[in-house]
Amino acid sequence: MTNGKPRGITFGMIVGNRGFFPGHLAQSGRSEMIAAIQKAGFGVVAVGPEDTKHGAVEARAEAALCADLFKKNRDAIDGIIVTLPNFGDERAIADTLRMAGLNVPVLVQATPDTPGRMTIKDRRDSFCGKMSACNNLSQYGIPYSLTTRHTETPDSDLFARDLVWFAQVCRVVRGLRRLRIGAIGARPAAFNTVRYSEKILEANGISVEPIDLSEILGRINRMGDEDPAAVAKLEAIQRYVPTGSVPRASLLKMAKLGAVIDHWMAQTEVSISAIQCWTSLEEFFGVVPCTVMSMMSENLMSSACEVDICGVVGMHALQLASETPSALLDWNNNYGEDPDKAVCFHCSNLPKHFFRSARMDFQEIIAGTVGRENTYGTCVGLVKSGPMSFARFSTDDRQGNIRGYVGEGAFTDDPLDTFGGAGVVHIANLQGLLRYICENGFEHHVAANLAPVSAAVREAATRYLGWSVYNHQ
Repeated sequence: MTNGKPRGITFGMIVGNRGFFPGHLAQSGRSEMIAAIQKAGFGVVAVGPEDTKHGAVEARAEAALCADLFKKNRDAIDGIIVTLPNFGDERAIADTLRMAGLNVPVLVQATPDTPGRMTIKDRRDSFCGKMSACNNLSQYGIPYSLTTRHTETPDSDLFARDLVWFAQVCRVVRGLRRLRIGAIGARPAAFNTVRYSEKILEANGISVEPIDLSEILGRINRMGDEDPAAVAKLEAIQRYVPTGSVPRASLLKMAKLGAVIDHWMAQTEVSISAIQCWTSLEEFFGVVPCTVMSMMSENLMSSACEVDICGVVGMHALQLASETPSALLDWNNNYGEDPDKAVCFHCSNLPKHFFRSARMDFQEIIAGTVGRENTYGTCVGLVKSGPMSFARFSTDDRQGNIRGYVGEGAFTDDPLDTFGGAGVVHIANLQGLLRYICENGFEHHVAANLAPVSAAVREAATRYLGWSVYNHQ
């Protein structure tokens, strides 16, 4: 039996076989698929030729043996790959998955026949067998994903890309099903747009752990200026972005805020957060939390402002797929007369990963209300150019489900003279997307990631989590 887990992703593998097809194809197909998985840097769990005929699954007893192996490795297996080097036994594949009961994503691959090798000695018929396997999975109620082409060889570049995509799907599914979110503070009264249903999220495996902002501020008040956690956080902030124009007293407040949040998140085992800002922290504490949040997002602990819990779910989904930081942005402005360009903006708490260059400054909008001295802590800069994905999820209380939209575009190098964190984005048929957002009552916040991963997020959300997600194209 083969086992391993490099890069945190391991696949269970089922090799389909049917007795009146050439057995040597099952044997070589098993080896080819293991090689492809390991070449991509992933681990694999599979029965071996010492366990079943050719290390494949055909008889029910072989299905049971493979299922037992998967159950023993339940905590390690992120997804299952069904490979069909020949027609395969459709029942054994479905029975294995049903008996294992892992409830993880499944990818079905079939190896193509070669013209000139279609005699009984080398004929695969995987082209046909894939349909039968998928038919049985549908009958059993087991969701599954498909490769880009109906048949692909395990050693092809096309399958290598599909394998990376499937790993993204698996990370999103596992990450969202086991998610705990910290809600730090109350939703600001002026932001009805970030309302959400905690119960609908819980029904989808997403838990919310709240803490009142007064508790955070109370813990800060108990913390001395020389507290080791505060000193360490202050040093981390000063390494993170240039802070030359910011008073030390403001930096120390940010450090204490960050240290308290770090401790609370570790204590409560929450992975990501959404934080109250406007304008309680500025009025009653004297800084904005933007840099603290930016640092968390940069470290793949996504953080959204205004307690936008559903917004941070979108950030986290994109981050799970790409393994790079996400940001929460406003669909904020038109860009001249170009109907396919817009300005995406926030005050900002964008992770440093997004910027061409960044520095710390004060929050110009809130400063007009509470004073400049109470608004230091924003990360200011322009978003660098390159491909981007976007996502928005919302709880629909009328329908009792989670819905959303995803798509892709690109940040551009177009000039932009503004404050905060901002970038010009180009999205094909942007006007159609904006109409969809408004007609369906979605929020003005959108999660963004600097990688083309929307297809994986949508596959995970629709096929395996059961959410209704529009794919903008």
